[in-house]
Amino acid sequence: MVKALKEVTGTRYVLPLREGGSLPGLVEADDLGMYVVKFIGAGQGRKTLVAEVIAGELGRALGLPVPELAVLDFDAVIARGEPDEEVQELLKASGGANLGMDFLPGSLGFDPLAFEVDSVFAGRVLWFDALTGNVDRSWRNPNMVVWHGEPYLIDHGATLIFHHAWAGADRFVGRAYDASDHVLLPFSPDLAAADAAFAPLVTAELLREVVGLVPDAWLEGEPGFDSPAAVREAYVRHLCARVADRGWLPEVGR
Repeated sequence: MVKALKEVTGTRYVLPLREGGSLPGLVEADDLGMYVVKFIGAGQGRKTLVAEVIAGELGRALGLPVPELAVLDFDAVIARGEPDEEVQELLKASGGANLGMDFLPGSLGFDPLAFEVDSVFAGRVLWFDALTGNVDRSWRNPNMVVWHGEPYLIDHGATLIFHHAWAGADRFVGRAYDASDHVLLPFSPDLAAADAAFAPLVTAELLREVVGLVPDAWLEGEPGFDSPAAVREAYVRHLCARVADRGWLPEVGR
C-alpha cells in the first residue's frame, strides 16, 4: 500500500539552490526536518510538482530509492529577509502547498566514473525512466546522488511530458524512449529482468494510489477536465496504456 505524503509547514527559508532551473530552495519545516523545495510559483508551474509526486512515488512503490517527499505549506513572509529580488518574486508567488524532498546532507552527485551499480539496478532505473519518459537522467545531468554509499533518484519534474498537452497525449503511449545518453548505460542494464519484475506491478490499482497522493490544488482547473478526479483518471489510463503497449522499451540490454 502506498504511504500518504507527509504534510509539513515551512518555518525558515535557508537558501536558494541555484543548480536547478526552477530555483528550488532549502527550507526548514515544523518537524525540524530540512527539505529541498520546488515552488509552485516557479516558471515550470504546478505540473512539475505533479510529475515529482507521481513519478517519485511510483518509483518508491517499485522499490527504487527515492528521498521522502512531502507537501510543504509555505508562507512567503518567512523569506522576507531574502535579498535576491528574483527569489523574492518566486516566493511571493508560492504561498500554499509546495513540493518538499527530504534533504540528504553530505550527498554527492552520482558520477558513473567513480561509482558503480549492478546491471539489475541499472535495468530497473532505465525501465522506470522509460515508462515515465524521463528526459533528464543523462550523463550530463544524472539526477542521482550518492548518500551513505547508496544511490538515490532525485528530480522527476521532467517526466510525464504528455501532461503538458493532454489533447495529444495518446501520441505518447507507444513512443520509444531514447536511452542513448542515459547515465546508467555503461553498467549493462538488464532491461529484460526489470520488465519481468516491474510490468506486473504497475496496475491501475497501484497507479490510482500513487496519483491519489497529488494535492487537489495542483490539479484543479486543468483545461479539458471538470474535476481533479478526472485528471487523476487520465494519468491512470495513460500509464496503464503505456505499460500494456511496451513499444517504448529501449533495445539496450535485450
